[in-house]
Amino acid sequence: MTTTTVDWEIDDKVLHMFALVSEGITAATAAFVGVDLDVARRLVADDPFINDLQRRIETMVEERLMSGVAISPHDARSMIAVLRIVPELERAGDLVEHIALRTPQGLAESIPVRCRVLLEDMGCVAAEMWRLAADAYADTDPSAAARLRVRDDTLDDLHVRLTAQLAASDISVAMAIEMGLIARFYERLGDHAVNVARRVHDGAEHGGTESR
Repeated sequence: MTTTTVDWEIDDKVLHMFALVSEGITAATAAFVGVDLDVARRLVADDPFINDLQRRIETMVEERLMSGVAISPHDARSMIAVLRIVPELERAGDLVEHIALRTPQGLAESIPVRCRVLLEDMGCVAAEMWRLAADAYADTDPSAAARLRVRDDTLDDLHVRLTAQLAASDISVAMAIEMGLIARFYERLGDHAVNVARRVHDGAEHGGTESR
């Protein structure tokens, strides 16, 4: 997304965060459904690393902007976009951690098969959305925002269907509430991916035709 030598280093770290989020969603979904405690523990242990990456990226951007070295308006806008994008990535990482933390409860073994399938579908769509968001960032693609909104509608529909299935099942109220919260985590993952794509769109729109 950005242009100078130091900015390439920033981009590499941002794209690393994207990879941790998209891969984390896939791993957390598989761990939750399969009650894989080892994978869940690894994902929880990875969250501080995502937080550290956020701090390092923000520090690098701030040092670049405050260095006194001439920077074009386009590059300045790109760096401001980075400062707005990495908090979305950090929040998405937190949501992955929240899903992983609930794996030991073994909820997936107690809900109807149809609910598990819908949950897996939500995980697939959410992970796909974050891969699309990463591509949008890497390519400075302003058109990705519209595509992600369409996928977000699909995720919202799965959320509604899962909620309805949970309400119609004979599981306990406490379990239904907990599963509804997990479904909400996936819905929020989609929202954050759309927010990232909007940041990319806004930066590209104001940045003219310059590219990486």
